[in-house]
Amino acid sequence: MYFLTKTKPVLIAFFVLLCSFQSYGQKTDLMDSLSYSVGIILGQNLKQQGLTELEGESLKQGLLDVLEGNELKINMDEANKTLQEYMAGKNLAKWEKNIEAEKNFLAENRKKEGVEELDSGIQYKIISEGDGPIPSANDQITAHYHGMLIDGRVFDSSVNRGEPATFPVNGVILGWQEILQKMPVGSKWKVFIPSSLGYGERGAGDMIDPYSMLIFEIELLEIK
Repeated sequence: MYFLTKTKPVLIAFFVLLCSFQSYGQKTDLMDSLSYSVGIILGQNLKQQGLTELEGESLKQGLLDVLEGNELKINMDEANKTLQEYMAGKNLAKWEKNIEAEKNFLAENRKKEGVEELDSGIQYKIISEGDGPIPSANDQITAHYHGMLIDGRVFDSSVNRGEPATFPVNGVILGWQEILQKMPVGSKWKVFIPSSLGYGERGAGDMIDPYSMLIFEIELLEIK
């Protein structure tokens, strides 16, 4: 866990300081300070992770059961699963607006003239059709592309950089992998990629939030 790695240096420092004290009274005072310090560090890290609705007595009991070697009411595997499921649900709720925006966009977009939809949910529109070979998963290709979000903001563009990109087909996001294996060389398509085939719940960089649908104009130039 993140907060354990963050607190380790602090705990070591306190331990060294504790060993330097001789009198019982001094040790007791320091242990009170140490205990409180560990508590606020733990609380701060829990707050940063969004865990602000915990039940205090249960949290205290869990800590004591581990520290005192008591039988755990929930084993560690179950505890980790519970935490992961809670955080996943919390993250999902936070980005619900992106999920809804994607759903509405794709529903309207599939009605537009020239838009085709694959079983995976990817939609595309052929701007121009090439007559060259179609790449396979193990090929390396060169392409020009222009990547946008639903609101039209450009997050990446080889076109703007003035230099096409070369990369392996199986080395990019799933949406690209699927669509590239349908495009003949020389084609230019506009592609609408659901977040599940893009960066999903993680997002990417400063601009691509979790559950963001991606829009690309892709021009497949050659298979290397």
